[in-house]
Amino acid sequence: MLTMNYTYRIDPDALQQTELRSWLETCRGVYNYALRELKDWIASRKCSVDRCSLEKEYIIPADEPFPSYHRQQNNLPKAKKQFPHLGQVHSQVLQTTIRRLHDTWEAFQKRGYGFPRFKKFGQFKSFVFPQFKGNPINGFTIKLPKIGEVPINLHRPIPNGFKVKQVRVLSRIRGTQWYVVVTIESDISVPDAPVHGRAIGIDLGLERFLTASDRSFQERPKFFKSMQRKLKLLQRRASRKQKGSQNWEKAQIEVARMHHRIANRRRDFHLKTAHQLCDRAQTIFAEDLNVKGLTRGMLRKDCVDAAFGQFLSLTEWVCWKRGVYFAQVNPNGTSQTCPNCLATVSKGLEVREHHCPECGYRTHRDHAAAEMVLHRGQENVVSQGLWGTETACQVGLSGVDDLDKWRGAGTPNRETGKPAL
Repeated sequence: MLTMNYTYRIDPDALQQTELRSWLETCRGVYNYALRELKDWIASRKCSVDRCSLEKEYIIPADEPFPSYHRQQNNLPKAKKQFPHLGQVHSQVLQTTIRRLHDTWEAFQKRGYGFPRFKKFGQFKSFVFPQFKGNPINGFTIKLPKIGEVPINLHRPIPNGFKVKQVRVLSRIRGTQWYVVVTIESDISVPDAPVHGRAIGIDLGLERFLTASDRSFQERPKFFKSMQRKLKLLQRRASRKQKGSQNWEKAQIEVARMHHRIANRRRDFHLKTAHQLCDRAQTIFAEDLNVKGLTRGMLRKDCVDAAFGQFLSLTEWVCWKRGVYFAQVNPNGTSQTCPNCLATVSKGLEVREHHCPECGYRTHRDHAAAEMVLHRGQENVVSQGLWGTETACQVGLSGVDDLDKWRGAGTPNRETGKPAL
């Protein structure tokens, strides 16, 4: 079973937008009410056995069962009689809202942190239609239950043999832009790409966004920093408006639109870079970075602006789609090890050149790290028995340097020459 998500822009009219916003707020209320029941039941089991609190106490019987997903879902018909506005929302949309809460609760129990939180106004930005009898997309419109037909920008058609499984409606830029994430599935199964063809290793950094083992590199565009001055001006204007007024809402929309533009530019750059890598190699190795740790260091703003985690996720998706093998290796010590003789060469972050005192190998620091990533990737696939005689990576074979130069001829940024020995 193959499942994929396609994202499309939709253009609902003013009446439909009002209906969608009302649905989001209703779902937010259902989510918060269900979470309140969950927290009250937990708090009633945490009081001391020998005394009661002097401030407040949760009066819940001891034999009251846990408010599970099925129990809260079965209470929805009763709640609709007490709160008639719940009936305006599709019944399955409310059920998936309860499912969303319990998925978060189960994830919290597994990892031990991240207890579900109450959603404030505007924080609930999506809801799901879990199933359809037929294909809701007809031409350039999509038919949503109880909403009607909404114009859709179908920039790419649904592939043959796939059927629509569910549709998630997303609100962006404070409810001024709307998208649908269409989940499609098919009975076909696509095997994982084997290790084959030419292999490269990539190293991610802040001086250069990406450096490959074939000496090509990609400069780092500073998406947030380049727009930070204009964003600061928009935020200053928004802070001077009276909170809750129409001018304040317009100013907040301008700020949200700027953030949305920055995110779109960054994602577009990541996708294009991933496709360029797939054009040059059939096997790609990258570092398994601790992305969360990078966002807590001294250079956290630059690391968040570069979004290494998003790039690695998108690269893995692009490689799978194009039949390129992608794997991540241990990043520890890649810049402190000589790729030529595997000797340890300690150097600080201020040293941007790798010079091995053992073998005399000299090259750029990031290029040496990329070569080390390639070396570790090759060791992993050989140890796993994935590397065959017909899938040799061409490293060490005759004509490799000429092949690298030929493949990198169209790369705008590329180091030339051979390293000095």
